[in-house]
Amino acid sequence: MSREQVYNFAAGPSVLPESALREAQRELLDYRGSGMSVMEMSHRSPAFQEIFDGAKAKLRAALGVPASHEILFLQGGATLQFAAIPMNLMAGGAADYAVTGHFSKRAAAEAEKYGSVRLAFDGSGTRFDRIPSPEELRPGADAAYFHYCANNTVYGTEWSYVPETAAPLVCDMSSNILSKPVDVSRFGLIYAGAQKNMAPAGLTVVILDRSLAGRALPYTPEVMRYDVLLEHDSMLNTPPCWCVWMLSLVLDRLAEQGGVEAMAALRRERAGLLYALLDESDFYTAHARPGSRSESNVTFRTPSPELDALFVKEAAARGLLNLKGHKAAGGLRASLYNAMPLEGAKALAAFMKDFEVKHRV
Repeated sequence: MSREQVYNFAAGPSVLPESALREAQRELLDYRGSGMSVMEMSHRSPAFQEIFDGAKAKLRAALGVPASHEILFLQGGATLQFAAIPMNLMAGGAADYAVTGHFSKRAAAEAEKYGSVRLAFDGSGTRFDRIPSPEELRPGADAAYFHYCANNTVYGTEWSYVPETAAPLVCDMSSNILSKPVDVSRFGLIYAGAQKNMAPAGLTVVILDRSLAGRALPYTPEVMRYDVLLEHDSMLNTPPCWCVWMLSLVLDRLAEQGGVEAMAALRRERAGLLYALLDESDFYTAHARPGSRSESNVTFRTPSPELDALFVKEAAARGLLNLKGHKAAGGLRASLYNAMPLEGAKALAAFMKDFEVKHRV
């Protein structure tokens, strides 16, 4: 199959805007007459510094990042930040974690190595099928920070509100960053792996309130210390140059399409189409409860694991790729990131109807 014949519903690495990929293809061997690919040029060169500064400025504009916050382009994925955050912010004390899915659970487990982790909420008892109400959260009075994951890729739930806490908010936005407006000023730290809405895997974005830097535990590796990384403007070591350039190209497309406000409208329409179908069907079952459902990752299942497997196989034959659920959750999952057109959701909905008619017992 050609690119024009498929819709890629992968949870990450995920689909990127085709026009950005084609621009990268055109300049792959010779970036703007330099005679070099971006993958070959020095990260200290004026040409790359222009790319780097441009990407930061575009991201700041796209999210409305205030002057109080700095943007870091790092490596190691969001997973590295599971350790970097407590090393830099917990100071050996206590922090609150809302565990609402696979990755927030992993983040809390990693943080336990560096201080006291208190669970402000734990959704494991219902297999992470919902987000807590504000009244259910139990933040501590002396927490160094409050950590949560804005969108749970594995189980398909998403926070519809920003928690009110006395402690600085730390949020993993890996799978819904740039898909809707965010008041960045309310957060002490936002972090995100780029491979959902921003760029290829390999780049991690951290947006940090500068006032939180300089609190690192003494044994924190230099390459993970926010104060050192700020001092070196993300270039303590060689940054992921190609990924930073791709981020810049993707942000150009985002601006052309109307920014995060336009993406928010598109995500509501795509996800609403699929959830309406799920709610009308007695064949499919949505995992997430109404009110907690993700507009980025729609998780569901058929009446049996065998039919789930057949669904994935028959969907792939129709050009609908990567619909198998995460191994921790099973079932099926359709990831609807920024580069997924509405036509992709419509094609999936049509296939789901056909599959139900064909395989209903």
